Amino acid sequence: MLTLALSKGRILDDTAGLLQRCGILIDTALADSRKLILPTGDPDLRLLIVRATDVPTYVQHGAADLGIAGKDVMLEHGGDGLYQPVDLNIGRCRMCVAAPVGFDYGNAVRRGARLRVATKYVNVASRHFARKGVHIDLIKLYGSMELAPLVGLADAIVDVVSTGSTLKANNLVEVEDIMPISARLIVNQAALKMRQAMLAPLIAALEKAAATTS
Repeated sequence: MLTLALSKGRILDDTAGLLQRCGILIDTALADSRKLILPTGDPDLRLLIVRATDVPTYVQHGAADLGIAGKDVMLEHGGDGLYQPVDLNIGRCRMCVAAPVGFDYGNAVRRGARLRVATKYVNVASRHFARKGVHIDLIKLYGSMELAPLVGLADAIVDVVSTGSTLKANNLVEVEDIMPISARLIVNQAALKMRQAMLAPLIAALEKAAATTS
């Protein structure tokens, strides 16, 4: 049996659609339950429901054969020991820098300046500002990033944005795009060698299904 690790919410919903196009059904009632291991319509495939940031770890260490994780998660994880064969074209959003309305971001990021940045994407933020020659004091947060500039904890945030409604509700605006984000299929490299006969058809089917969403 193959094990596919993924997170609940939008990724699970979008994955259900992809799997359905592959002829594999998921019981939506089970998906809404508290169960963390879910069967699928294919007796040779089960789902492992984990925190989004933990998906690469489960796949890397072989607890899951493959997984679905956002590009943002993979950039922070590093992807060691993982094969990323398919951009699934789901979970689309963008990584950006946001700051309070009226904040002079252009002046704040002049070369050699120093900026306080709150984010959970510390690797992405570090690389981005290093390329610009901007010194930053990183403040790692795990949630409610928008609060940091409002209470003076940070000048700006780096976060993923979909509609921008949460930023707007908190009087923040996007001041710089960093990169587009979408979910990737990731595969344990050892499993790909040892279980190729089972994995290859599923990878091919997901790639074909993903192509119809682009």
